[in-house]
Parts: sequence; structure tokens; C-alpha cells
Amino acid sequence: VAKLCVCDLLVAQCDVNCCCDPDCSADDFSLFTTCSVPVVTGDSHLCSQKAAVYSLDVEANPPERIFNLIDQVNPSIFCIHSTNYKQALYLKSPEIPTPENFDRLLDEYGGATFSAEPDSWNLDTDTENPPDANETYRYEYGVPVQTEDAFLRLPSPVVSSWCSDANPAGFLVNQATKCIRSVSVEKCDSIQALSMLFYINSSILAVMFRSDTSVFQVNITVQSIVVQSVDGMRTLLNSSDVLRLPVVLGELCLNAVLGVNYHITYTDTGEIIEAAAAFVLGAISKEALSIEQSFEISFTQENTQPVPLSGNPGYVVGLPVRAGFRPQGYPFPAEILSSKHSQLTILQSTSTQDCLAAQGARAPVLFGYNMISGCKLRITAATKCQPLAQTLLDVLKGQSFPEYVASFGNSQAQDVLDWVPITQLHISEQILSNTLQSSCQIPVSLGIEVKWTKYGSLVNPQARIVDVTATITTTTLKQLPSGRERIIPVMSSVVFTDISSPAEPGYKAWPTINIRLPFDFFYPFI
Repeated sequence: VAKLCVCDLLVAQCDVNCCCDPDCSADDFSLFTTCSVPVVTGDSHLCSQKAAVYSLDVEANPPERIFNLIDQVNPSIFCIHSTNYKQALYLKSPEIPTPENFDRLLDEYGGATFSAEPDSWNLDTDTENPPDANETYRYEYGVPVQTEDAFLRLPSPVVSSWCSDANPAGFLVNQATKCIRSVSVEKCDSIQALSMLFYINSSILAVMFRSDTSVFQVNITVQSIVVQSVDGMRTLLNSSDVLRLPVVLGELCLNAVLGVNYHITYTDTGEIIEAAAAFVLGAISKEALSIEQSFEISFTQENTQPVPLSGNPGYVVGLPVRAGFRPQGYPFPAEILSSKHSQLTILQSTSTQDCLAAQGARAPVLFGYNMISGCKLRITAATKCQPLAQTLLDVLKGQSFPEYVASFGNSQAQDVLDWVPITQLHISEQILSNTLQSSCQIPVSLGIEVKWTKYGSLVNPQARIVDVTATITTTTLKQLPSGRERIIPVMSSVVFTDISSPAEPGYKAWPTINIRLPFDFFYPFI
């Protein structure tokens, strides 16, 4: 616990008021005003554990940091005496029920109780062997991705907009940065940051390690190369096997790196198995004193399809509302079928405003944006009502209207309780006419209302969708006389409604907040 430091955010730099930062010296501590994290502990569920206590002696000259290591006792009767169940320290993905394995899972877990004990228990915690100094470790979220010489660099602006190469890429942290790089055409072939080799010459370590342990290394392969001309036109090269290094040609610097997109593939145990980089190379004119570079990194688990998120955890205004379907054959949603194309959509307006021509054109519903779109339908005496009704329904709802909407921007498919079912309503309007004989109902509008609320901390509230209602309005279409025609407007709309409860005037007490329990609240009980 003396080595843990949750406020140590900067690599090889002292964080202000972070009293546990090993990069801080006595001179740094003398300038601190307080300790941002005064107590550092391990697992709060343990019955007894060590706690690192940090404070400042402001009466000393200069002020000094005080460090104490104390024994902390958990007063709760539901505490862990020893962490001897090693399987509980790792999260395993649950087995999703399918028609093939349903009977087996029912026999194994369908009873009132089932055994989850390991083969052996070891309560003798005093004789545990210390970990080997050269032991390897799986990557955890946010840990810098290590290479053979340091860590994977993802240049980014720090204080100003200029690029800093000291920013490490964190494991499972998708990032996108842009920064300014100072260049000189005469020396561009000697500027490392403009060369492809600078971004792929170091192999990534598949797992973290201590000391000089030999671990498997993953080479960064070149996935694609796009060449950008001086006027901005881009061309994708057919082959990415040949490295294109910067070269000075007259008053131009060719093959300078303008953008890098890393894609890392990992296993469910936190091991990196593949790394690829896509480059954008460009030409720099002699007049340019600086260029803008863009960098991006994304992570995908092995044997899974990447699904873009719309927030983490709450929705971000302007990002698509995620949607999905319930698998066929299930009485309950064991897992929501969601992919990168599973979005809530509405009819997209076209320049012709023709409903029949607009069939298939969809626009994603963006969170927080009220939207309206529509088209016009020309009705003649030869129009058949029933086929027209189905066509208009496809125009309004699309070919496959989703059944569920993700309540959070990062809701996972297996977390079925994080998905809100879409309530579908139908309203009929009657149109009376003395000249028309037979009639039928055709849909003319689709209105979607998305109710959301602010969730979590008042300091940093997260947007959460709590209810979605899709209302189809139909109207009566009666047969027109021969030679007559009629124009019917068809409309789609989306309205977002904030149903968060406002604070009562003059009410000073703490408000009631609807929060979810921590995922490990009942640990180690099932």
C-alpha cells in the first residue's frame, strides 16, 4: 500500500499536492498546501489491512511531508479475512445461454444453490510466498502500454497546442489528439516525428513485466498508407509493405507523417496479441513553418466486433442513440443484439421530397437534438392502399425498427438491465369526405419521445435514457375519383425531454440521488 498512489497522473513528473507521488522531492513537498489524498488503502473489504497516511508539517521550515504506515481495522461484520480465492480476482465473461447449451446451464445453475468453491482453500496467509521480482502481469485499464524501450507514445498537446511526445497510450483508453509540430523542409528527413519509423520501430510487450524478464513482443505492422498532396487530395496506396521515409524534393518535403491511427487487439485476460498502425503521409511546402498532426488509438477484444460508444457512462450530446434487438427464440433478453450500425434512426429528408424515392434513406437520432424530417406522397385514383400503407411504414420506421435503446452511452450487450424497451403506440385520425367511397388506414407520421434524466453525482451528472416512446399516427385514405390526385405530407420527429427533478427552492438538505450499487458490493457473496 505504500507504493500505491491514485493521484500520480503525470509520468516522471511531480503532481501538485500529491503527497504519495514518488517523483516529488523534498523541495516539491515544501511547496504543497495540502495532501489531495491523505489516506491510501487497498481493498476496503478486508477485515484488517495496512493504510498509508500522508500529511504536511506546516510548522517546519521548510514544510515537510509526514508519512505513517498504520493498521486499519474494518468495523463491518461482512469483511474478508483473506483473499485465498484467487479465481475471484479475475473477471470471467459469463456464458451466454443459447438453444444448444441451455439445458446444461439449467442443470448446473437452475437449483436453489450451486457450488462456486475452488478445489482447495488455503487459510494460512502467513506462509504465502512473496511475488517473484521478475513476475509478469496482465495489463489493466489505464496502465501505459509498454514497449521494449519505454511505452507506446501518443503525441498530444500539453500546455500549449505544440506536440509533446511524452504522453503514453493507456491500455483500453481510446484517445484522439491533435497538435502542432514545428517543421523545416530543409531538415524534414532528420526530424524523427515526421518519420514512420518513429511510430513503429519499438515492439509492444504483450504483458507487463518486472526487471529483465523475457516476454512475448508484438511488432507494430503497417495497416495502410494514405498519401495527401499539397492541395489536400488523398490517395490510398495499394501496398503498405514498403516504408516511405521523409525526403526533400526541391521545395517540398514528401512522405511526412500527418496522422497515425493505432489499433490494438487484446485477449479477455489483458494480453496484447496484435498491433497495427494506419498512416497519413503528406507533402509540406517550404513556406510552412508548422503542421498539424492527428493521432488516434483504439482497442478491440479478440473475436469481437468493435462497437462505438456514445458516452462513458452517460450519453454525450450530439452522439447517436444506440439501439438493439432481442434474439429470436428467447422469452427474455439474455443479450441485446447490438452492432456498430445499431442506432435509432428516422426518415432522412431528400431534395426531391418524394416519399417513395426516400425509402431507405435514414438519419441517426443524435442525443439531445430535437429533429424533424418529412416527405410528400402523391396519391392518385390508381393507388392501391394496402401496399402503400406497408411502404409508408417502411419509410417511417425503416426496414428493421429496434426494440431496445441503451440507457447509457456505454451500455454493453450482455447487461440487459441497461437497455430500455421502446414502447410503440398507434393513433388513428379520421378524415371525412362525402365524395369518397372506400377507405383504409395509412401511416403519416412517426413521433419519437426520448425521456432522459441526470444520473449520479451532482458535480458531474451523466445523461441516462429512462423511457422511449414511438407513436405511429395513421389517417384514413379513401378512394379518389378518376383523374383526381392528392398530396399527403409524411413526417418524422424526435423530441428529447429532461425529466430530472429540479431542486426545491430554499431546500438546503442533501437531495436524494438514484445511484447503482458498486459492482462488487456483495463480494465475496454471490
